[in-house]
Amino acid sequence: MKDALSALFTLHEDALARESGEGIAARRRAAMEAFEKTGFPTKKWESWKYTSLKNAVNTPFVIRSPFEAAAHGLEFKDIQAYFLDEVDAYRLVFVNGVYSSWLSSSTHQGYDVCTLGSAWQKNRPLLSAQFCPELPSDEPLYNLNTALAREGAFVHVPKNTTVEKPIQVFYFTTGDAPLASQVRNIIVMESGARAEIIERHQALSTAAHWTNAVTEIVAGPNSQVRYTKLQNDEETATLIDHTRVVQSADSEVIVNTFSLGGKMTRNDLQFQLLGNNATAHLHGLTLIHGTQHVDHKTRVDHAVPHCTSEEVYKGLFDGQSHGVFNGQINVRPHAQKTLAYQHNDNLLLDDRATVDTKPQLEIFADDVKCSHGCTVGQLDEENLFYLRARGIPEKEARALLMLAFANDALSHVHLPALERKLLELIGRKLGVDLGADF
Repeated sequence: MKDALSALFTLHEDALARESGEGIAARRRAAMEAFEKTGFPTKKWESWKYTSLKNAVNTPFVIRSPFEAAAHGLEFKDIQAYFLDEVDAYRLVFVNGVYSSWLSSSTHQGYDVCTLGSAWQKNRPLLSAQFCPELPSDEPLYNLNTALAREGAFVHVPKNTTVEKPIQVFYFTTGDAPLASQVRNIIVMESGARAEIIERHQALSTAAHWTNAVTEIVAGPNSQVRYTKLQNDEETATLIDHTRVVQSADSEVIVNTFSLGGKMTRNDLQFQLLGNNATAHLHGLTLIHGTQHVDHKTRVDHAVPHCTSEEVYKGLFDGQSHGVFNGQINVRPHAQKTLAYQHNDNLLLDDRATVDTKPQLEIFADDVKCSHGCTVGQLDEENLFYLRARGIPEKEARALLMLAFANDALSHVHLPALERKLLELIGRKLGVDLGADF
């Protein structure tokens, strides 16, 4: 697979350079060279110790040209169930990595909610500054995406502007052949800008699709971004999701990650707090069963004083599922008055389920308030008995306890339609109706 990806880049390098310009082309070449040097990560790597890509790498994926627009035959009714009910929203819909204009609703009125493909022509200087500004040496899948991705969501909100309605970004995969996709989102919020974005990856067939995604968020001074990742895919789908967030002074970024399905999901989330009084919220909920696997790797870099980060991840694991949490908070020597909180709590609903959790603090400043911790346990039998003694059936009683456990991860969802959608999906996983009367 590595050789096929290298050959694909060689074949289309010139076309990619013509589209994005020589500056980006040089970064793409450097990224592909870095990927070719390291190859795919293995479990011998410390950061991939509990997650294996072996099955994905050995699958004979169809690797399409980044310029290929394959027909998909999808209609609005085929995907309507995945939208937020009764919500007026901008929609960016991609099918097999290709933008579908007639299924989407974009805009350039007052702000840009469009595709990366169109932004190469209209916003090339801005993209040149934000598309992979630094090439990491130890993240080969990020580098692979940098080399090959040419399509995805582009959101640019000017100074003191609020996007008037939510932005929904959908990546659908179809077809019977296993498909590999490289997609990239770039979100640029200028000073005082506000936006809410919901992203979802969804396979519409049971083929073994693999998506390697990157999202880059730049939050200017006093801006706010609410970004929700809803991951509830088919049990044959693999998602590797990288998110990079750079924050300026007084900005606030909230990233909610709901991992409810998929064969294997890896979320790599990195924050850089570069301006005083920046605030970062990282919240995650994992609810999986069978042999599903979810890996959350987070890193928050407190580079300047007076910044705050809050990190809460909850996990519920049934069957033979496997959860991984590796969270790191770094406080640099001059980042005094830092407030940082990190916690990971897990419930094992089956004796066969496993969790590997590793919260970390690296503090090089002396005037800070930082804490971290983790728990792994089971449902409290006394609380379960208490609920059942009051006439609540066992399934509903267990669901109540699990929902109460997960509540912290849900508390930062402020869009009612999104909360209803999440409760609907969680209810399906728990086998109960989490409606208004529950």
